[in-house]
Amino acid sequence: MPYDTRELLARLIQCEAGGEGENGMKAVATVVMNRATVPYGAFSRINGGTNIQNIIFQEGQFVCAAETVDGVYNPQNIYNMNPEEIHYDIADWALAGNILPGVDNALYFYNPYSTECLTYFPPYRLGVIHNRIGDHCFYIPTSYYAET
Repeated sequence: MPYDTRELLARLIQCEAGGEGENGMKAVATVVMNRATVPYGAFSRINGGTNIQNIIFQEGQFVCAAETVDGVYNPQNIYNMNPEEIHYDIADWALAGNILPGVDNALYFYNPYSTECLTYFPPYRLGVIHNRIGDHCFYIPTSYYAET
């Protein structure tokens, strides 16, 4: 059964940041929405004019959107999530155009499993560290992103 955008976003929020508290989940939702609305660069071509599902399923972006990783079944994927009301509330909040202050126009997030955030993420200096919320580091686009 195909899921609508709200359902997919709620599942992605739970999977990517379910243990990060409300602000952590809102931060991840903000990045998804930033990617869906950025008017330039690679995500602009992927989003097709705000298509959130294209952003969620863009290959290699969200581990939780993949049923397999490196040829191995990924049990922590959006199809195995059971979102609760908080996940739907945050999805609705994001879909209404809200952003979490401190995330601003970040296009990337990363959990380094460390107390230190990388200066740039991903490689090729597309994003530069902007803020850390919970276990995730958030990166705003550099001028290199605009050229993607």
